[in-house]
Amino acid sequence: MSQTRGDVWSPVITPFGADLAADIRRFVAHCQWLVSHRVGLAVFGTNSEANSLTVGEKQQLLGALVEGGVDPARLMPGTGQCAIGDSVALTREAVAAGCAGVLMLPPFYYKGVSDEGLFRFYSEVIERVGDSRLRLYLYHIPPVAQVPLSLELIERLRDAFPGTIAGIKDSGGDWSHTQALIDSFAGDDFAVYAGSERFLLDTLRAGGAGCISATANVNPGAIAGLAASWQVEDADDRQQALNVLRDLFERYPLIPAMKAATAHFSGVADWRRVRPPLVELDDERAATLVSSLEEMGFRMEGLGAASHG
Repeated sequence: MSQTRGDVWSPVITPFGADLAADIRRFVAHCQWLVSHRVGLAVFGTNSEANSLTVGEKQQLLGALVEGGVDPARLMPGTGQCAIGDSVALTREAVAAGCAGVLMLPPFYYKGVSDEGLFRFYSEVIERVGDSRLRLYLYHIPPVAQVPLSLELIERLRDAFPGTIAGIKDSGGDWSHTQALIDSFAGDDFAVYAGSERFLLDTLRAGGAGCISATANVNPGAIAGLAASWQVEDADDRQQALNVLRDLFERYPLIPAMKAATAHFSGVADWRRVRPPLVELDDERAATLVSSLEEMGFRMEGLGAASHG
């Protein structure tokens, strides 16, 4: 996987049918649309509703992407599960498929766990997978998982598994922490990704790799465009435009809002569906979101053709 600055990845939203089964055809089509906008695929991330999917479903969807012609070099599936064996199974599948890397949550059910416990978890997964091709990206998301990954833990893992621990996604929402990660670890062998495009320009200027961001699902071209040309004169204005759109989506529950927008611009109402315990936006809120997007002149170009195959 590219370690150059300017990488953008999307935790791909997962479409569901009326029976709440994953819609494989639409999932593959959405992934192909994202790739066409120069965005990588961090499938099975937080905004993919990954922890509402079974291990078997994830394996099936990953296989469908590869069979559908998606370049595995554009794939960074989330493989972090609470059970070591589940993490190993998904990670093995990703490595065998030739994926660029895996993004791994810590085990998140037990709170207040020690760095020693987290080190043992990651070590056990890496050793059981037992494949030198594995590139593991840590996933720091304390607002959701409530299990932070300390700088000391990251350093210990890097020392123990050089070449395997390849980077981190920082979804803590605290720029000073992302800055500390970059200052401590960023380089040719370790990629630091911001967890939101809101921090994309700051991350790239500081020496980070780019971002892995939810709203790359709906605004891939503009985010990837800034990442690819972050040294241009109007970069700050372009960053501000990204922030305005992000602000709009964050007025709503983010996953249902992205799905409502995707439903509107694709013309496929089923995109609004989420798996319980999440609930879709009601008609009034969805209409308000769409109206705001259209007033901004926002579009998801080419999405309709992709969603209809």
